[in-house]
Amino acid sequence: MELIYFVTEAMAKIVVVFAVLMGVVAYLTLAERKILGRIQVRYGPNRVGPFGLFQPIADGIKAFFKEDVVPAKADKPLFVIAPMISITAAIALFAVIPFGDKVEFFGRTVYLTIANLDIGLLYVFAVASLGEYGIVLGGWSSYNKYGLMGALRAAAQMISYEVALALSVMGVLMIAGTLNLVEIVRQQAGWSWNLFYQPFAFIFYIVCALAEINRTPFDMPEAEAELACGFNIEYSSMKFALFFMAEYAHLVAVCAIATTLFLGGWDGPFNLPPALSWIWFVAKTGILVYFFIWQRGTFPRLRYDQIMRFGWKFLLPLTLANIFVTGLIIVLRGM
Repeated sequence: MELIYFVTEAMAKIVVVFAVLMGVVAYLTLAERKILGRIQVRYGPNRVGPFGLFQPIADGIKAFFKEDVVPAKADKPLFVIAPMISITAAIALFAVIPFGDKVEFFGRTVYLTIANLDIGLLYVFAVASLGEYGIVLGGWSSYNKYGLMGALRAAAQMISYEVALALSVMGVLMIAGTLNLVEIVRQQAGWSWNLFYQPFAFIFYIVCALAEINRTPFDMPEAEAELACGFNIEYSSMKFALFFMAEYAHLVAVCAIATTLFLGGWDGPFNLPPALSWIWFVAKTGILVYFFIWQRGTFPRLRYDQIMRFGWKFLLPLTLANIFVTGLIIVLRGM
């Protein structure tokens, strides 16, 4: 019976998280268009439904019924698999992210995370790196020079900034002494957020995360003005929609991970019942998502040589310096 309870609980969590994530991804597209519209002194979508609330549904229906075109010289198996890799990797990231503390359900204690792994953060970096294969394979397999250029840019950029991204969270690991994300959140209870101990690491993480998910000002793999959408230029219908959904799912994921590592997870200014602890997590993640959207409408796109130079000559030394200073402080405190 215990095995049945475990499987039922795990399946229920997976279904709930997947359904909520897909709803968030759908309406995040509307939120971004609305926010960017206000930044650019225009309204944004406001025709489909009250205040444009049905626009994501209309977009989904349109994408589903559009003609699915596959280039004649494309590597068809890889062309089809590539967007699946991207969306699968994005969704799999949420398996270890703790959304809240715990709830009592029918006399059983249910923890608000799908899988509480001791190597949770290692899992996050391993799965996140898989998403890059979808972008690279999508651009390469389409047999288009702009798609190939976008894929090459994505590969170089993601590899470059993934090093600094991993180093940016090393200070948190040195303080926490564990890779378990739930335990990292628990150690930040009572306003002992890692943001206060690792402020520069938080800034480095945000910058590297922007580059990892190809958001402005690091969106050179797409670069509409140069590459006409880059790696996904030949995609249409639901394959293009999968790439689009993967981008927004990755956006939510990097913000949720930042909340977990630096902002105390479900810990808030005042205590809520354990069953409502997820509210603080959602609020913090939402603020970070808003920041990511806001900066897209504020900062210009960098040149590709500037992006690579910034990653290797500035971010990498700064993240290494942060690790050195953090280790020095830990050693001095232990003496």
